[in-house]
Amino acid sequence: MSKRITFGAAVIVAAMNVSAASAGGFTYGDADIYILLEDGRVVTRDSATFVDPNRKYDKKPGLPGLSPALDGREFSDSYWVPSLAAKIGITDEFSCAATYTVSFGGASDNRGVMDSRGKLKESFTTDEYGLTCAYHMPVGPGRLSLIGGVFYSDFNYDLSAMTFVAPGVLSPMKVDLGDGDFGWRAGVAYDIPEIAFRTSLVYRSGTSYSADGDARFTNLGMAVPAAGWGELPQSIELKVQSGIAEDWLAFGALKWTDWSVMDRLHLRFGPSDFYNEYHWRDGITVTGGVAHSFNETFAGFASVTWDRGVSTGWDLYGDTVAFAVGTNIKDKFGGELQLTAAAAWLAPEQETQYGPLSASSQSSWGYGLRAQYKISF
Repeated sequence: MSKRITFGAAVIVAAMNVSAASAGGFTYGDADIYILLEDGRVVTRDSATFVDPNRKYDKKPGLPGLSPALDGREFSDSYWVPSLAAKIGITDEFSCAATYTVSFGGASDNRGVMDSRGKLKESFTTDEYGLTCAYHMPVGPGRLSLIGGVFYSDFNYDLSAMTFVAPGVLSPMKVDLGDGDFGWRAGVAYDIPEIAFRTSLVYRSGTSYSADGDARFTNLGMAVPAAGWGELPQSIELKVQSGIAEDWLAFGALKWTDWSVMDRLHLRFGPSDFYNEYHWRDGITVTGGVAHSFNETFAGFASVTWDRGVSTGWDLYGDTVAFAVGTNIKDKFGGELQLTAAAAWLAPEQETQYGPLSASSQSSWGYGLRAQYKISF
């Protein structure tokens, strides 16, 4: 089997990550811990992913006399997912990597129109900073790697809404909350470089948040304490790839995400309690694809990802099918540039829990673009 196939093998990181960024739930990005398996004493791999989910209402009732219906409007915001990773091989057997990404997030924007729950715009993100290490040992024809590490997740939540401050009197309200939590990951990987075989199984723990901040009523010139609490999920992911013919490689992944911990986000503004209701089911994400090395400097790949929707009638997070294509180009400086594009089909979804105020979403197409650069020393 040609040695070029090992070059083509590396493209699957981009294929899986750009598809995951448009998956269900609040998934944004995965920390690039797989840089620990790359050759080289010092390796850096950095990327930026742009995603436009293009989620659109089909029906979205307003409040009679207060807000119009939002039928047919797009309600999702586009977003960027950065990923930074740097690996240092401390010895031939032991290496560590520092990583940064935005692991979870969500954003909705009604473009200045109040919805039936008073919201104008709502978003949150979790910035993840991690340190992960691997111990490598020869086993059979390949190498076994034991992986473990910790991460810190910085949670930030923002809400713009209209709320009643007296009977019949509405006021704009802005809420800012923040908190952080530590988590951990552990896994195992096995490589046989001669046939471009690699498989890995990695567990990532969940995190819990008790965020605090303030709610500002701009028309009244006052602020009150605010708080929010909830959980984000644990996950387990299996990845596998293997050379299947001269310069050809097949790859796949299966990921379980414990989205059922997202029953609700509990919010408190002053003395009043509110809830974002989710009551999600667990998520399943399946990816499959092929890569081909055309020559020593150029490779391409294609993949398809199916993500099972998590909605149970409380919101509009349905099934997603994403198609990705990309290229990997080696430069004369020893680096590798990867460019990936993905299109994601979002299945229509129906709320059932809000009676006459229940909304529905259209089937629609979103897209993602990703640029990544790796260099080894």
